[in-house]
Amino acid sequence: MRMLALAAFAGLLAACATATPYAPTETADYGFREQRIEDNRIRITFRGNTLTDREAVETYLLYRAAEVTLQNGKDYFVVVTRDTEEHSRLQGDGFGNRYGFSYFAFRPHYGWSPWYDPFWDEPSRYREVTRYEAIAEIAMFNGAKPANQADAFDAREVQSNLQGRIVRPPAE
Repeated sequence: MRMLALAAFAGLLAACATATPYAPTETADYGFREQRIEDNRIRITFRGNTLTDREAVETYLLYRAAEVTLQNGKDYFVVVTRDTEEHSRLQGDGFGNRYGFSYFAFRPHYGWSPWYDPFWDEPSRYREVTRYEAIAEIAMFNGAKPANQADAFDAREVQSNLQGRIVRPPAE
């Protein structure tokens, strides 16, 4: 029973240590979602976790725009607005002594102390972690994509070209 619990915990940790797959978000966490604004206008968001790089988040957003366009029976889409937000924070890498305690007295973190404990008094280390969120508003149309419009994309071509870069969640 103990081994089963350990295996389940290891599986949970492994699942948490992967980049965000291309999937709808069930909550406000990670994945894609869309909001219809008008009949031919939709806002799409893709939010990645800290292991999903900016390029993947932006690729998933474009792929989703192509999918939504085709699902709505349209041929091409125009990106009306587009933005990628970067959210960074510091994350601790260990326990460390966050409050400056020793076992016997409160003291600053400098100088020699006879009460130094290498486990508890080791200074904390931090690293910066970043996650990206891409947001676009698209307008969808029928017919051939205008050749002189740089922000217009042929949905079938986008889907075909990006298909190989899309990582879907494992089947359960």
